[in-house]
Amino acid sequence: MSKLSSNKIIPTPMQTEISVVDLIDNYFTAYNSARLREICQLLSREVLREGVTVGVSLSGAMTPAGYGVSVLAPLIRNGFIDWMISTGANLYHDMHYGLGFDLYSGNPFLDDVKLRQEGTIRIYDIIFGYDVLLETDAFIRKILQAEPFQKRMGTAEFHYLLGKYVREVEKQLGVKHSCLLATAYECGVPIYTSSPGDSSIGMNVAALALEGSKLVLDPSIDVNETAALAYSARESGIRDVEGKSAAVIIGGGSPKNFLLQTQPQIHEVLGLEERGHDYFIQFTDARPDTGGLSGATPSEAVSWGKIDPEELPSTIVCYTDSTIALPLLTAYVMNQCQPRQLKRLYDRREEMLEKLRLDYMSAKKPTDKIPAAVAESASEQLATYPCGRLIPNNF
Repeated sequence: MSKLSSNKIIPTPMQTEISVVDLIDNYFTAYNSARLREICQLLSREVLREGVTVGVSLSGAMTPAGYGVSVLAPLIRNGFIDWMISTGANLYHDMHYGLGFDLYSGNPFLDDVKLRQEGTIRIYDIIFGYDVLLETDAFIRKILQAEPFQKRMGTAEFHYLLGKYVREVEKQLGVKHSCLLATAYECGVPIYTSSPGDSSIGMNVAALALEGSKLVLDPSIDVNETAALAYSARESGIRDVEGKSAAVIIGGGSPKNFLLQTQPQIHEVLGLEERGHDYFIQFTDARPDTGGLSGATPSEAVSWGKIDPEELPSTIVCYTDSTIALPLLTAYVMNQCQPRQLKRLYDRREEMLEKLRLDYMSAKKPTDKIPAAVAESASEQLATYPCGRLIPNNF
């Protein structure tokens, strides 16, 4: 009975003036409003403190609506986001604001044939000129010809360099509020893209490859670096305090999986002991029964080793529109939490990757290398199955 009384709903008429904290704490009482309240309180009370490494995945057309500048950049500057994985499209459209281009609120029911004739692009109810795409593309192709880009690299280094150039343009143009890429560059927050070819940025990289560019975006670098970030999260930097890892997922898709697969990469592939992320927070409008949630509800993620089973109560999924939840969440935590010291994980990438490599090599056993006789025997057994014809003779 005491537990019931502690959770009693006591509705109170709303006042004319109300803070966002009061609104969420006292009026988000049930259903997904309650899940949003729980997320805000979990972040402010446990996650956004020293010793917790916060990784954020971003999907959906968030930055065209300005959320890179208005919401995500302030979270980064306050030390609430330590590393990110984003779709390339979000980073591409984020650059429009950094380069001083204009985007406008429109109407989702406009005539798209007429818009095409007028040279206007529509992203639901956001509209902007076709020239914005062309000029952004021209900027990207121009700077990617610079010497620092002429090599093989991961997407964190790529976006760091890109953010550096965008920040310089912002200064020249007098852009008042920095975009996501430029802010991440200044704060040392690494941003990865799980599918680097799947955006206009990747399209321009591909176009330059036809001209002989030596730039190659290597996804294997990203897989190992992100695993190293998650692996090093256990080291809090605070004496006698073990670090924790938080996964905050905005939307779903490839960025979500790329963030969560860091743990299976550590224990399943590299053979290092790991227990999964300590906190799992997601905003989504997808459903698990249709496959739209990519098989990664918190309980399913435990079976993969992506989430620490002992921390399952610290996992919350809010089924709502991210464009509604994210501004409310940001306003709440910025009101309730003191800024954290920037971890500048970008600057520590090589150090963390080397630790992961050394531990991996130390953990490998001689039996990890299959003797030739065993391999030959396995080859013979595989050949008896219908798929055996697919196995090379020198397996």
